[in-house]
Formats: sequence, structure tokens, C-alpha cells
Amino acid sequence: MRILGLLVASGLLVFTLSACGNSPASSSSLSAKQQGCTAVSDVLADGPDPDADPVGYAEAQVLPLGQLTLSDATLSQAVHRLAAAYKAFSATDGAKGTAAAIKVSVAQRALNAICPNAAP
Repeated sequence: MRILGLLVASGLLVFTLSACGNSPASSSSLSAKQQGCTAVSDVLADGPDPDADPVGYAEAQVLPLGQLTLSDATLSQAVHRLAAAYKAFSATDGAKGTAAAIKVSVAQRALNAICPNAAP
């Protein structure tokens, strides 16, 4: 009786684990774009609050964004444009209405078109 119970329990465990492995949210089934968007969102979620410290936030994002390895070419270009815009914005000490500030807004919108709500 114990052996039968053990076999049934182990069979259920194998079934449960195999079902979990086929879930649509598993990392192996995510597209390069989806994986990249997750990575970008994770990076942009770190650092100072962009509303409270826009310059500190921009400075904190340049290096991590530049270090991302993204296989989706369109996403990679958008991320590099955003990193460059943040770098230029930081160089102006966050002056509003400058070309650098406008480039940040444009780059954020372009990134959000690819990865909704990734950029602040």
C-alpha cells in the first residue's frame, strides 16, 4: 500500500513539474523583445525617483542601460538613444526646455512604444 501511494505521489509531482515548465510565462518561451523589455524595465526601476531627482535618475541609468545586451535590434537602438539622451541631459544639469531635455522625452516615448511603461 505504501509503495502504491508513493508511486501515485511521485507521478503527481512529475505531472505538476512538467505542467509548470510549459507555462507561457517561462523565460524560454518569451521572445527576445519581451525578455529585453523586462530587462530594460528592471534597470529603469532602479535608482533615484525620476520626479524627485531627474538629474540623479538620468545619471544612474546611463551605465546600466549601456551594459544591457539586447538581441532585439529595434529595442537595442531605442535603449542606446535613451542612454545617450540621459547622458546629455545630465551634462546640462537637468535644464528644462533644452534640446537635451527634449531628447529624453522623445527617447522615452520611443522606448515606451516598444515596451509600454518601461520608461518613466
